[in-house]
Amino acid sequence: MSIRLRLALYCAGICAVVVILVGLVAYSLHARGHYDELDRLLVANAEHAAADSMNFDHPLGGADGTGVGLLLYNLEGKVELSSPDAELFPTLSPIKVLASPAGAAFDPVAGLAPSLSGSLSQHGGFGLISTPNQRWRVYVLPLEDSTSYIETVTSLGKLDASMQTFRLILLFVGLLGVSAALIGARLLAGRALQPVSKMIQAAQTISHSRDFSHRLEVPLTTDELGRLADTFNEMLQNLEGAYQAQQRFVSDASHELRAPLTAIQGNLELLRRQRYMSEEEREEAFSEAERETERLTRLVADLLVLARADSGSQVRHGTVDLDEVVLEAFKEARKLAYGHSLTLEELEPVQLEGDRDRLKQLVLILLDNALKYTPESGAVILSLENLEGQANLTVRDNGVGIAEQELAHVFERFYRADPARGRDPGGTGLGLPIARWVVQQHSGTITLTSVLEQGTTVLVALPVKVATPLATS
Repeated sequence: MSIRLRLALYCAGICAVVVILVGLVAYSLHARGHYDELDRLLVANAEHAAADSMNFDHPLGGADGTGVGLLLYNLEGKVELSSPDAELFPTLSPIKVLASPAGAAFDPVAGLAPSLSGSLSQHGGFGLISTPNQRWRVYVLPLEDSTSYIETVTSLGKLDASMQTFRLILLFVGLLGVSAALIGARLLAGRALQPVSKMIQAAQTISHSRDFSHRLEVPLTTDELGRLADTFNEMLQNLEGAYQAQQRFVSDASHELRAPLTAIQGNLELLRRQRYMSEEEREEAFSEAERETERLTRLVADLLVLARADSGSQVRHGTVDLDEVVLEAFKEARKLAYGHSLTLEELEPVQLEGDRDRLKQLVLILLDNALKYTPESGAVILSLENLEGQANLTVRDNGVGIAEQELAHVFERFYRADPARGRDPGGTGLGLPIARWVVQQHSGTITLTSVLEQGTTVLVALPVKVATPLATS
């Protein structure tokens, strides 16, 4: 069931409840008032006739246009006097009426309403007479001398018919009101949800075409639908950026994977075709295939790390002595220094919360980059300082440097500045993105400053673990 239909049904349901309640209240008050008025008329006529009968010895006169018949009964229940038109009214034994008074003349629904004219003071009893055509209301009042009864009778036919017509009118008006509410609510819901329909169409178009450059039309109003359209467009913008980044990543990864695979395949084909090549040439082909295999392994490992980073994978956290990690990485990096001057300038004790393996990977990436982009006669200096609440890891070299316009892109995947690319045939272009992810996982920052042909400095700032003071007894 659509939202539009549900809203229309909800509105119609609420309207129906309101109409029913209002109709019940109106009907009960209206019917109760009329039937009570009729009872009062009978009581008033009976009391007036009783007063006349006490003072005068003449026939009762009461049916003077009021539609009320008057009869005077003796104690045996025989009519002694009556109004001129009393023969038009049915009679009921006053003794039976007083012995078994009838209830109210109105229906139970009208009985839900209170009497607006107050309680009816009476000394007699009411009765009801049903004839084939209509009902009659009877009121019997015993006289004070207990020698006779006065009975007043009136027809309920017109009032019953009026109430029947009133009920039909209320039912018709109620149904008309509910129908009008249903139609109106459906029209209003359709108009109010029109922007939602446009959003659905736009979403379907984007889903089918995979065109994330498409944007929704934002309503001029600043209501919930306007904010929803803004949020949807913002999401599309993010999706477009992520989709483009994914496309670039797949393209770059394919390109980077193809290069070592091509080299390995070429060397294997050379070994298969040239069965009688010299031992030196065979060894060179094996060595190149082995180097490319190692490069391919590193590339796949780096891609796996970034894939885990993209999936939201978190590093392990434990207490790490960063100075030990730096010293260990420094010793391993010396194997990569071919003629470089690799120096550990300062090493202060630092303890922090983090992943020991990832932190070592971070230091090795920075040292590997510095050594690759520094001439063999150049210098690479490593230092670790423990400042107040912060560990500063610095890798400084006097290598080729990076142009200023390239600095903004060095943390992009597979990005390598042109001067450096020529010196790094075995690189993957994923080292610095991985380094930045490791730093972010440890709530730190990494900044890179460089001057072309003068060198580069990488500063990693990490929060240190605050030592808990020992409790004193």
